Amino acid sequence: MAYKISDACLACGACVPECPVSAISEGNPYTIDADKCQDCGACAETCPAEAISPAK
Repeated sequence: MAYKISDACLACGACVPECPVSAISEGNPYTIDADKCQDCGACAETCPAEAISPAK
């Protein structure tokens, strides 16, 4: 299951370097490529806005 980024995203970029598979793309809000995401949660742990969560 991939992670997703909600509209609470601040577009701060904190999550991008944390992703080991480069699945996060810049934007407002940022987006996570579900095909690349390995469900490690590193991005969610880093997000200051708590805008990243597992997709349901």
